[in-house]
Amino acid sequence: MASIDTTPSLVATNALQSIPFGSIIGAPLSACVEAQAKAAQTSWQFIKEVGLTDTKDGKGKEAIYVNFEFRKNGRSTTLSVPLLTIVPIPYLAIKDIDISFKASISASASTSKTTKSSFEVGASMKASVSGGLPGIVHASMEMSASISSKKDSAATRDSKYSVEYTMDVNVKAGQDDMPAGMAKVLEILNQSIDTIDSKGEMGVSEQNVTLVEGQGTTYITYKNPEGFYDSSQIKVYTFENGKEGSEATNDCNISADEVGALCTFSKAGHYIAKAENSKAIIFVK
Repeated sequence: MASIDTTPSLVATNALQSIPFGSIIGAPLSACVEAQAKAAQTSWQFIKEVGLTDTKDGKGKEAIYVNFEFRKNGRSTTLSVPLLTIVPIPYLAIKDIDISFKASISASASTSKTTKSSFEVGASMKASVSGGLPGIVHASMEMSASISSKKDSAATRDSKYSVEYTMDVNVKAGQDDMPAGMAKVLEILNQSIDTIDSKGEMGVSEQNVTLVEGQGTTYITYKNPEGFYDSSQIKVYTFENGKEGSEATNDCNISADEVGALCTFSKAGHYIAKAENSKAIIFVK
């Protein structure tokens, strides 16, 4: 009984084991991770280059504001808006990765063996007797034999195998949700949207000040055209007969902080507070 040829099975098994599954499946995943990292860097680069600028001391970043001038209540007003709140920030993220892999392995072997044998035996005998003179007999005999043996054999063996694999990779990406930290930053920036008088804006807590025991106070604030508080610009002058006089350094003591200036008056009269192009009349009695 002929033994079963296991060569095709071994060939197929070895071919299957030689397929680099780690590279085939891992390479697309690694590429997607690398692409996601580059997308995050692109988002940060966009925020840094479009929405931020270096601080004056060069130690940090500050938001870039865009100013829009419009009319409000008959006055020129500036709307100051952080640029990051009005431009879309790219947040691309890979949503799905589909990897389809198909391997086709075929192996076959065929063996044919043919053996032919023949054996032939042949024998023949021939005898003759003849007589002549008395007492003399002539005898002759012929004998022949033949043996032939023939054996033919033929053997053929064929082995075939093939390995084929295909892979399809589908990657789907889209705009991702904004990170919680960035959403909080934009929420704070939205709250910083402000309208500013194009000539600056002055605020006075009390325009009618009453002296008590020889003193009366009011708090003055000033926003410059860029929207920043600038108490260093606040000055107080005497104001008589509709005309601005000298600076009231003896009658008004100014104590400034980061937002405004507390003005303490010691003498009744009319005064005018000024900061660049902004003015406010204060009456002290």
